[in-house]
This record gives sequence, C-alpha cells and structure tokens, in this order.
Amino acid sequence: MSPDTIKLLKEKVFDKSKWMQLPRDVVIGHDALSQIPPVCADLKMGRSALLISGKNTMKTAGETVRDLLSQSVTVKVFLADEISPKIIEEGERAAEGMDFVVGVGGGRVIDTAKIVSYNIDRQFISVPTAASHDGIASARASVPMGDGNVSLEAHPPLAIIADTGIIASAPHRLLAAGCADVISNYTAILDWEMAHRIKGEPMSEYAIALSKMTAEILVKNADLIKPHQEQSAWFVIKALVSSGVAMSIAGSSRPASGGEHKFSHALDRLAPGKALHGESCGIGTIISMYLHGGDWRGIRESLRTIGAPVTPADLGIPDEIAVEALLMAKTIRPERFTIFDAGITKESAEKLVHMLYVE
Repeated sequence: MSPDTIKLLKEKVFDKSKWMQLPRDVVIGHDALSQIPPVCADLKMGRSALLISGKNTMKTAGETVRDLLSQSVTVKVFLADEISPKIIEEGERAAEGMDFVVGVGGGRVIDTAKIVSYNIDRQFISVPTAASHDGIASARASVPMGDGNVSLEAHPPLAIIADTGIIASAPHRLLAAGCADVISNYTAILDWEMAHRIKGEPMSEYAIALSKMTAEILVKNADLIKPHQEQSAWFVIKALVSSGVAMSIAGSSRPASGGEHKFSHALDRLAPGKALHGESCGIGTIISMYLHGGDWRGIRESLRTIGAPVTPADLGIPDEIAVEALLMAKTIRPERFTIFDAGITKESAEKLVHMLYVE
C-alpha cells in the first residue's frame, strides 16, 4: 500500500461522536406514584431530595410523593407557583446539600426543577400532574423574561413517573394542549428538512423519524383522546415522552420546535396569558402546514376532535394580534430557519389567519 493511500485512509477515519441523555426509567399508568421509592432505589438517587411543587399540585400529588419518599430518604419541599430567574435562584439555594431533585406538577414546576437540577449538577425525576406539553421529558426549559419566554438548556429527567389517574383528572384543556404540542412535530420536522436543504443545517434522520411517527399516531387516533379517561392520558403521555426522546437524540429541540413554536412565543408576548403553549403551537401548525403545502385541513380536524383551539377566536384573541404574531415570528430565534422566515407580508399574514376559519 502506497504512502498516499495510507494517508488518505487516515484522513477518512470516522471520528464523529455524540452524547445523548435519555430517561432511564419511565413508569406510566394507574397508581404510578407508588413506584417512586423502587425507582429511586433502582437508580441509586441518594439519601436526600428536594421536592419542587406548587401549592395546588402539592395537594394533588406532592404530599403523596413526599410521604412515599420519606420512607427512605430525607425530603425537603420547595414551593414554586411560578417560574422566574428569582424562583430558580431560590430553588438552587434550597437544593444545596440535596442529592437529587423531584419535580411534581405542571409545566412551570417541571421546568423549574429541570433548570435547578441542571444548574447545581444534580439529577432529577419528573412527576407530571398534567400532560400539557413535551417539557416533561425534554432537555429544554422555557423561562419567562421581560421580552417573552426564553428556551434554556437543561438535561432530561433520569426518570419519569406519570400517574394516569392524576393526569386524567386534570382539566381536559391541558391534555388537548399536550396533544397539539406533539402534533406540531409534523411542521417542526418539515422546517428542519427545509433548513437542511437551504441552509445546510445538520439533520438527524432518526430524530425526524421518531418525531414524525409520534405526531402521526396522535393525528390518526385523535378520536381516542377523551376527557378524563386514563387510557387517553396514557396515550398522550407516551407521545410526549417519545417527543422528548427525539429531542435528546437530536441534541436540540429541532424535531419538535419550528415556525409554529416561534409563532407561539410571539403570541405569548402580544397576548400574555391567553393561550397555553400547546394551544398556540397547534394553531401555528395549521398555518405552517398550509405554507408547506401539506394536509392542513386534516391537522385542523384532528385538533378539533381532540378539543384543542384552531382559531384565534377560540382563544379569545383578536385576529389582528395573530397577524402581528405571524409577522413577529421571524424575530424569535432568528438563527432557526423556518417557513415563517420566508418573507410573510402583512397582507399574506391576514390571508393566512382568515384561512383558519375557511371550511
């Protein structure tokens, strides 16, 4: 073999590496809270835990988790009814000396626990009391700032304990919003594929395949998502976990966050408190799918069947605000190229919002 050939082979040595963090234990089902002690023992979490919850979710599930954990570990409780930099700092101080963190609650509580554990380099367990978005399993967390929500890096939970009885008893609006958040994966991956073609952005086919499959399952089985049924909660939680795993495989939120999420964040700024995250993502998905030339009517019908809003009016938001959100979307995370960055004018934005009402 010639020296030139040997040199060429050395240059082509495969040296790519990737670090993926995935949940190790996932327990979903009736009375799943009872599995927390054996899960902690299996994962060797330690002898002390900071339990982060809210006032209401503490009564719903937090007290049960505290009592179960107290049988084998020292438990300290920190109440976080909102998420903010100040609350996160207080949570970090409360977690000093603790071996691990447990988040028991909705999206704000889980995101708070996720960031606190990440910042102090401790593992955490996610115990959702609602299935409102895929943050229960993802490595990203959303924190409100002065100019809107900011997505921060964290790590995924080491374990997820989802009690379908508790989740099914939550308002159906939350479950429907979680479904809409997963269905938005459809257009998130279309945006990612487009950015790969046009901008040369790296892309993970495995993450895309899992993300698309997860969205397809919910769209095709939308009629199975019923209010206050544990089977529906079980179905949606599995989808949310799969979506979080897709993001872990990708190493970013790309498989589950595209233009529809940028629209959602813009709407948060323009009409704060009006829509749940998944709800506005669902509406953004209908618009994005229309722009991509896909079956936007099918997406809209699935969202309706589930019970999610499909127009700004459904959320009590004026159409003019939705138009402004479409125009603002390109300013949200401008480094993330999506279909909404392709030159939407005010006139076209107005037509897109009007389209939502067309049968």
